[in-house]
Amino acid sequence: MPEIYQRIEQLCVQKGINITHLCSACSIPRATLSDYKNGRTKSLSADTLLKISEYFGVSVDYLYGKDNTPTDEKALKVALFGGEANVTDEMWNEVKRYAEYIKERENGNK
Repeated sequence: MPEIYQRIEQLCVQKGINITHLCSACSIPRATLSDYKNGRTKSLSADTLLKISEYFGVSVDYLYGKDNTPTDEKALKVALFGGEANVTDEMWNEVKRYAEYIKERENGNK
């Protein structure tokens, strides 16, 4: 299975959707991704990749595996820490745990 497809699947899981929902939301024929996953198509068009990257808020380079940090994570690191260079995995995971705590606390108050 191509790495691009694996990244797309991973993003779908993170967003709580399936590939069919993604295709519908991006106006991409479902067969496009099925054919790519199964090797019947060797690549995805630039238009398809752009639609998917815009939907998830990541760069096309992220989908290609050339950049391992989604764009939205970079922006958050810049906003929270003034940059991403000195943010360790431990620091970033702590921020995500705290955000999850806040979300759970707020959901409990409703």
